[in-house]
Amino acid sequence: MESVRLIDEWPVDTAATAVVKADGTVPGRHGDTTRKFRLASVSKPLTAYAALIAIEEGVVELDTPAGPEGSTVRHLLAHTSGLAFDAHKAMAAPGTRRLYSNAGFEQLADTLAEHSGIPFAQYQAEALFGPLGMTGSSLDGSPASGAVSTVDDLAAFAAELQAPKLLDPATVTEATNVVFPGLSGVLPGFGHQKPNDWGLGFEIRDHKSPHWTGANSSPRTFGHFGQSGTFLWVDPDAGAACVALTDRAFGPWAAEVWPRYTDAVLVDLGA
Repeated sequence: MESVRLIDEWPVDTAATAVVKADGTVPGRHGDTTRKFRLASVSKPLTAYAALIAIEEGVVELDTPAGPEGSTVRHLLAHTSGLAFDAHKAMAAPGTRRLYSNAGFEQLADTLAEHSGIPFAQYQAEALFGPLGMTGSSLDGSPASGAVSTVDDLAAFAAELQAPKLLDPATVTEATNVVFPGLSGVLPGFGHQKPNDWGLGFEIRDHKSPHWTGANSSPRTFGHFGQSGTFLWVDPDAGAACVALTDRAFGPWAAEVWPRYTDAVLVDLGA
């Protein structure tokens, strides 16, 4: 895939990328895909997936109370608990607004640790990183933003998202479709979106504009980006996923080059 070489034109010191098809093959890879990068909020899908594993294992349920009064695990995963962005205080009643919240993911991890009796980082390593062979990945801080990983590891995760082995496929389908539909909110870096659709830990593309994926990304595309200049998307209609990690903080440069890159990848895929 020639499109992966476009990352050489990005205004960053270091970047790496991979494209992963639904069958797990990697038709495109460029840069040092073994280098560890800070993921920032791309940590959230990894935290969410560990939470979904815990749900299937019976540690908690989606309707287990968690977070502020009236909130559940489902609310925390879908950014509808009402918690503030970075403060552990309620700003709205659960289920009424889409308030993107790091604090919510921290309370989610605390709930999982309380119910499992295992520190969340250890649970995630044993339930997710180990089984997928993600040897370069670890959670070194907040479950909302503290993970470190490599393109190769996230390629394995992207393959799992497209053909689940650790979860029932129905669980992944639920997590990557809209939960609490119709709620508006701010998509960090891209302003107010109406609606601001999310699944369970995954942002849903739908018809948001502006957006960090491509103009030709299907509405069913889901994933996440991070303020450390990182992203992971899965486009079910294209039958592929893409991971890109950099060492430059998100900014206008990313909002400009990421959509163009995504569209080039989709053209290469024949999507």
